[in-house]
Amino acid sequence: MADTTEMAPTRRKASPRASAASRAKEAQLEQQISKLQDDIKSIAATLARLSNEKVSEVKDIAKSEARNLQRQGQHVVEDLQEKTEDLEKQLKDTIRERPLTAVASAVGIGFILALLSRH
Repeated sequence: MADTTEMAPTRRKASPRASAASRAKEAQLEQQISKLQDDIKSIAATLARLSNEKVSEVKDIAKSEARNLQRQGQHVVEDLQEKTEDLEKQLKDTIRERPLTAVASAVGIGFILALLSRH
């Protein structure tokens, strides 16, 4: 049987000039790859920074909106308290002015509630 080295096609050895040119191209490609890697790292860092800035910006907006909603809610509560106090005062005034009407109304409401609670 023949040896595998005997069966393989013969290769010519590269000339020193071709070998030097090949090494130069490899070195140039390695430099370009290194530069691309640096560029990618720089882009990734920039994207991370921009993302952090946007997250911070969104947090600030959310906090501001939450404060605005809290203030609006507080105003609504204050308005409701004022209206409740006004209604209470009107009810007390009505009871003082017409006590019999107030008692009759209370009895009527109590009777209706008693009927409703039976069923």
